[in-house]
Amino acid sequence: MDSLPPLPVALEELRALVREQGTPRPELLDPRELAARTALSVDTVRVLLRGGRPPVDTVNDRVRTRVKALADAHLARTGQRMSDLAGSVSRHLGVSAVWARKVCSGQKVPSVELLHGLVGFFGVEGGEAFFTAPASEALSRALRPVLTVLRSGPEGTVRAVHPLEAALSCRGDVRGIALRQAHGLPQERWNVLSATLEALLRLDEEDRP
Repeated sequence: MDSLPPLPVALEELRALVREQGTPRPELLDPRELAARTALSVDTVRVLLRGGRPPVDTVNDRVRTRVKALADAHLARTGQRMSDLAGSVSRHLGVSAVWARKVCSGQKVPSVELLHGLVGFFGVEGGEAFFTAPASEALSRALRPVLTVLRSGPEGTVRAVHPLEAALSCRGDVRGIALRQAHGLPQERWNVLSATLEALLRLDEEDRP
């Protein structure tokens, strides 16, 4: 797997590809969607997309806040209570329900072994680095599927027939179009790609007179 480019490099390439191919501006990437995919706060994503620096934090801060973000998203999505989630984590990781609840609520930092287990439980991409990486690296990872598709246009691509622009103009199945254009991406990346392109569709439409 290719190494992640620094976030400023990824954003600059994204802007350049967008300019060349006539697809919507990268500034229209939905911070809420990216925040959900990275377990970063919406404010942090917005700062990073503008080229700013997020608040200084520690590795322990990152782990606690990102585990809590995933837990909160899981509860919102499933309608479960924290006790239900703690029970599932307890069984999955072989720890007490009390400890699992403290980890999921962001009160405690899990050990490296338990962090590895949480990677599998929540199904996140990037291993333990999902929880420990600096915010800029986390966002760069979330943008990589978009860059992959933008780079994969066929030779001789022109603006009118680029697959991403076709998706934006015909409002077809974005995920299906992307699937045909960039083979081999894991499920987690398809999730990021689909959410990002859907956000571009919505925001591009809002900009039209």
